[in-house]
Amino acid sequence: MTWIYLVAAGIFEVFWATMMKLSNGFSHLGYTAATVIGMILSFGFLALATKHLPLSIAYPIWTGIGAVGAILVGVLLFKDQIAPVTWLFIAMLIIGIIGIKVTS
Repeated sequence: MTWIYLVAAGIFEVFWATMMKLSNGFSHLGYTAATVIGMILSFGFLALATKHLPLSIAYPIWTGIGAVGAILVGVLLFKDQIAPVTWLFIAMLIIGIIGIKVTS
């Protein structure tokens, strides 16, 4: 269950970052509220995960999920342009996240 909490925390990190972008500098109340709710849920699930996982494992995985997820949302939803070589480093990030999980 701990890993489910950690994945949920990462997904909510992507959610709040996306809502923050959509809030347009916190000028749209609905998206601003969604940002705050997403932050609370993300930190809440991270707190639950760190009850049973070391911080040295939980935090990098949480931020990695958030980073990769934010990249994917940026590319798919906001049409961000990513240089082809950047995808290599994104793949390395994913490999690092998996490596931390497998070796922990």
